[in-house]
Amino acid sequence: MSLEHVHSTDGEEAGDSSSLALKILVAGGFGAGKTTLVGAVSEIRPLRTEELLSEAGQLVDDTGGVEQKTTTTVAMDFGRITIRSGLSLYLFGTPGQDRFWFLWDELSQGALGAVVLADTRRLEDCFPAVDYFEHRRIPFVVAVNCFSGARTYAEDDVARALDLDRGTPVVLCDARDRASGKDVLIRMVEYAGRMRTARLLESVGQGAGPE
Repeated sequence: MSLEHVHSTDGEEAGDSSSLALKILVAGGFGAGKTTLVGAVSEIRPLRTEELLSEAGQLVDDTGGVEQKTTTTVAMDFGRITIRSGLSLYLFGTPGQDRFWFLWDELSQGALGAVVLADTRRLEDCFPAVDYFEHRRIPFVVAVNCFSGARTYAEDDVARALDLDRGTPVVLCDARDRASGKDVLIRMVEYAGRMRTARLLESVGQGAGPE
């Protein structure tokens, strides 16, 4: 788990309080709502690296189902949210297109876990993100962004369609809504905590040899 202690000097002497900052990635396919989620929950003005879709880009970016999308993230989105007193999350939204995947390894360094945003109209678009985090044993939750007009599926149906490892959480959300996005992030932190504890216990068990 990546832990960063940040001392607060806002109205208090430096060192009087210490808050925990955790790094979370927000991934998913093109147009799934990553930039929207980061912007909705961030308590600071989010940093965005969006560019207008060009005619050349439209030749490689499949806009089927998201025809209204006019921009795309080319580096990352960044935001911050305080979950509770003493606990903040730093959010890094990753580009969805495969030509930007070289950035993922850098962004994933030190991350507690990830949120994979899914659009049921283009569910296959989030397979690469799911594979990436599963292979690197980075805890993640799948957040199904409930777009207007899209068919609604149960969490279990989405988990089976994505062939998720057993226990990987699937949650329904509205990426535009701050409260909904915050709930997703809380589920992510809770799940990552459980996974870290389980792995610690597993390593202790493996290290304990016969007497």
